Amino acid sequence: MTKRTSDLLFPEFARRDFLKAAGIASLAAAAGTVVPSWARAATPTDDIVRIGYLPITDATALLVAHGMGYLKDEGLEAADPTLIRGWSPLVEGFAAGKFNLVHFLKPIPVWMRYNNQFPVKIMAWAHTNGSGLVVGKDTGIKSFADLAGRQVAVPYWYSMHNIVLQIALRSAGVTPVIKGQGETLAANECNLQVLPPPDMPPSLAARKIDAYIVAEPFNALGELKAGAKMLRFTGDIWKNHPCCVVCMHEGDTQQKPEWTQAVMNAVVKAQIYTSENKKEVAHMISKDGKGYLPAPANVVERAMTLYDTETYGEMNAIQHPEWGNGRVDFQPWPYPSATKMIVEAMNSTVVSGDTTFLSNLDPQHVADDLVDYKYVKAALEKFPAWKNDPSVNPADPYAREEVVAV
Repeated sequence: MTKRTSDLLFPEFARRDFLKAAGIASLAAAAGTVVPSWARAATPTDDIVRIGYLPITDATALLVAHGMGYLKDEGLEAADPTLIRGWSPLVEGFAAGKFNLVHFLKPIPVWMRYNNQFPVKIMAWAHTNGSGLVVGKDTGIKSFADLAGRQVAVPYWYSMHNIVLQIALRSAGVTPVIKGQGETLAANECNLQVLPPPDMPPSLAARKIDAYIVAEPFNALGELKAGAKMLRFTGDIWKNHPCCVVCMHEGDTQQKPEWTQAVMNAVVKAQIYTSENKKEVAHMISKDGKGYLPAPANVVERAMTLYDTETYGEMNAIQHPEWGNGRVDFQPWPYPSATKMIVEAMNSTVVSGDTTFLSNLDPQHVADDLVDYKYVKAALEKFPAWKNDPSVNPADPYAREEVVAV
């Protein structure tokens, strides 16, 4: 039987499962569909912490909170985390009450709360940075300007990846467009398409696309398996940007404040530990450790730790070493300035589907209404070591200025 290219490149991943993880093939289509039946608040049935997650490094804080026993230390009973292969099933499982602690791409709760009126709350950032744009070998692409006339894949329309990519393209004088197969591109246009992350490396190797932008560990996989070259890390464009966020039911935050605080204490403690022990954590969450992720340890370790100008000097993928970023970082405080900037950027980002729900969103209202700051701030005060993170200003840790430099 003939094997698919993706099976040959990535035998350790079940392709059929990951195609389900295409992930909100979803958000793009969902924003323009009828409000789904799940868009009603589910009533929690018990106090067991039930984590739902996708097998990506974005879920690290939740996995470490479980794997290191931090939830138990807070007096909480926690079920084994449930690995979900796609964003849509994770959204549906959370909405149905199957999960009470999840990580979502930052635009997902925006869509859930304001398009579908579902009472979701962002409780903290799950991580910062953690994504990059890689290009195929022998493509001749050495800058964003070289993406004119090219095909580039993004994981979801409503994602930080799409937002940051389009900021960079416009800065280089390239117009992002969405055109069907066979449609002619103008000389200054870059065509965008949604691809499931596991399809990105094999598609790049087969020259079906010229580049892709995605979260880890798929950039590391592309580098190791498909000859991909890192063009630019997203955290080197938008300094310490959020990507996935920790989310809970608003009903839990209102009805079970002590439980909610205990959960957030464990999550914050996990982020501090991860920041200080990335290599150890990479092994622990990999398939060679506790098996939370299906990726082998060497891939996850690269995805979480390999970030230096010597390795990435050829493509100039890191242009701001003075920022002190890591390849992926773990700082929990949900800066309001970033939320406002994301809402503003979502209105100017080219996507497929109806974006009507975005037109009336006030960025300040979203920052005030969608995010619950109380519990994470109390946890940060309990564990002040978070201020040791290079991205935090100890003199004014709860405010920052957003920095974008393409």
